[in-house]
Amino acid sequence: VPMMPKWALGFWQSREHYNSQDEILSTVKEFRRKQFPLDNIVQDWFYWKEDQWGSHEFDPARYPDPELMVKKLHDDLHAHIMISVWPKFYVGTRHYEEFKEKGWLYMHNVEKGVRDWVGKGYVSTFFDPFSSGARDLFWKQVNETLFAKGFDAWWLDSTEPDLQSNVSDTEVLLRMHPNALGTAARYRNAYSLAITKGVYENQRKTSPNQRVFILTRSAYAGQQRYAAASWSGDVATRWYDLKAQVAAGMNFCIAGIPYWTSDIGGFAVEPRYEHPKDADLDEWRELNTRWFQFGAFCPLFRSHGQPPFREPFNLSPVDHPAYQSMIYYTRLRYRMMPYIYSLAGMVTQKDYTIMRALVMDFGSDKNVRNIGDQFMFGPSLLVNPVTEYKARTRTVYLPTGTGWYDLKSGAHYQGGQTIRAEAPYADIPVFVKEGSILPCGPEIQYTDQKPADPIRLLVYTGADGSFSLYEDEGTNYDYERGKFSTIPFTYNEKEKTLTIGKRQGEFPGMLTKRSFEIVWMEKAKPRPLDFQSKADATVVYDGKELALKMQ
Repeated sequence: VPMMPKWALGFWQSREHYNSQDEILSTVKEFRRKQFPLDNIVQDWFYWKEDQWGSHEFDPARYPDPELMVKKLHDDLHAHIMISVWPKFYVGTRHYEEFKEKGWLYMHNVEKGVRDWVGKGYVSTFFDPFSSGARDLFWKQVNETLFAKGFDAWWLDSTEPDLQSNVSDTEVLLRMHPNALGTAARYRNAYSLAITKGVYENQRKTSPNQRVFILTRSAYAGQQRYAAASWSGDVATRWYDLKAQVAAGMNFCIAGIPYWTSDIGGFAVEPRYEHPKDADLDEWRELNTRWFQFGAFCPLFRSHGQPPFREPFNLSPVDHPAYQSMIYYTRLRYRMMPYIYSLAGMVTQKDYTIMRALVMDFGSDKNVRNIGDQFMFGPSLLVNPVTEYKARTRTVYLPTGTGWYDLKSGAHYQGGQTIRAEAPYADIPVFVKEGSILPCGPEIQYTDQKPADPIRLLVYTGADGSFSLYEDEGTNYDYERGKFSTIPFTYNEKEKTLTIGKRQGEFPGMLTKRSFEIVWMEKAKPRPLDFQSKADATVVYDGKELALKMQ
């Protein structure tokens, strides 16, 4: 799995859909004004003129200067932008004609005159990515119209592909036949693999030192090697759907594709939330809050869906518990970026998976084998989403063989037991495994705002532990040539000693000297999570090994 760009691990804001250049810029400006951390905004579909799907051209009436828009996002607002691109083309567009001339389109849709759901309805079809030539032509088109304007990442939507909604599988296979490799019956499910392969390989040729990032609505085994992540599709704004996402994410990641996300809040909105009465508005806010708390501990952290608008400041007033919870968990994720980016390093360097079903780490504990609503976020954090309306507690099983600390209060619990954990509106229960060494950085508004210095090392005593801090330049492929560093941390419970090992490796811009703030978390002395509190010890580190004994 290639390294994802560091910014992709921050918070993304999206909606279905931003309708103008001004909406995009004003939304990001509001995030910055409210000091709500953000790294990426997403332009979903329909930025083109109504009859120009597949042109990848912006409607100039709504987007007068998309290149300037991207430049302002980058230079003035320190944000990135992902763009939605479909493998779909309306009949008569220039790009359609280019594909048709080469014979790289599925033509049965056109022959049947099938119209889509936009406006009066337009006849369209999809291209065949199983042809290498077709993949190259698709890249040529999106490169000239979008990548050349500075867009950072790709949302490759409808990679099932959805030639026409709500037709039988048999009919879909007929409309995708033939393709460059053979029958649709044999190759249909690999459509997403083929299109991501084309974009990844061609972008690396076009811009060899800019990390590719792709989000898809469908997936196939092996797709992770093309810097492709997937989301769970257009799920609904229901508590059941939130609960289903927890197990869905674990199963997806355990299958070997490590980057996964869901639409925070659910994509398809129940009608009662569109113009809600007071009771429905309360439920809408709580559903989004609980989904947001879960999303903060997913491999990718993104809000998206149909109206009402999904920006936290549009979901509730800033003094409401919903908003306060959302900004707290977003700031917590950014504080934890040294930990999270190190997990990304483990994915690439050690074939790791960030979102982990409990059976992956506690396989000898028979009690975890059918737990579908708790998961590990990396080796240290046990995450327990709340998926019922008005629930203020939830059952949590603490795996055996280790002790556990409540992340927020510092209270200690023995493993191998089921507890009733407190889950007030603004919080979900998160526990930290004994022996964990959790590196946290300064408060930031975007991932590359400033170096991770000082780093606060939260050492959860009670068992031996280790963790390796991974760092590189964050956006390029120099790490493939060995330009990255690791700093090993080990804790010896018997000796009550933390060792910060010798730094291995280097890269341009690396901090050669930095500070570590040590905070000892002890079962007999519970202490709340507080990044402003005085550290137990502070050391200056220049790359050489040093050891600190708990006082």
